[in-house]
Amino acid sequence: MDILKAPAPLATFLLRIPLSVMFFQQGFAKYNGNMGVEAEMWNLPYIVWWFVTFGEIGAAIGLLVGGLIGVMPWHRWFSKFMQTFIWNVGDLLTRFSAITMTCVVTGVLWLMKPASLLDVILYDYLHVSLYVVALYFALRGNVKYDAK
Repeated sequence: MDILKAPAPLATFLLRIPLSVMFFQQGFAKYNGNMGVEAEMWNLPYIVWWFVTFGEIGAAIGLLVGGLIGVMPWHRWFSKFMQTFIWNVGDLLTRFSAITMTCVVTGVLWLMKPASLLDVILYDYLHVSLYVVALYFALRGNVKYDAK
């Protein structure tokens, strides 16, 4: 039944929305004016906390923008060269944002100091889910939009 199938670019774009919202919310919550105090609370240098905060916000925005670039029908406005160039920029933005997200989640998991990898997999499903979806976008990038 093809009627119930969403096109691949749309389906992966819909997957980006909750991931981006989650990272944007987490980054924006850290950006409250007391970043130095929160960094000390987690026993992290201020510069690390700053990179995490703005990395989360930037990665969330980058993942959405990269996805929008991937689903736009560029074939209507630009030459073939520009279509390919714009699509590749969106793909790189998606991959870079997703790699940033996986780095942030890896840092969170390290800070928790779990007893074993099994503890992380069994009891921290939220971070594991965020990591796996971000890793998917890091490895897959944008799904090619077929303009036929």
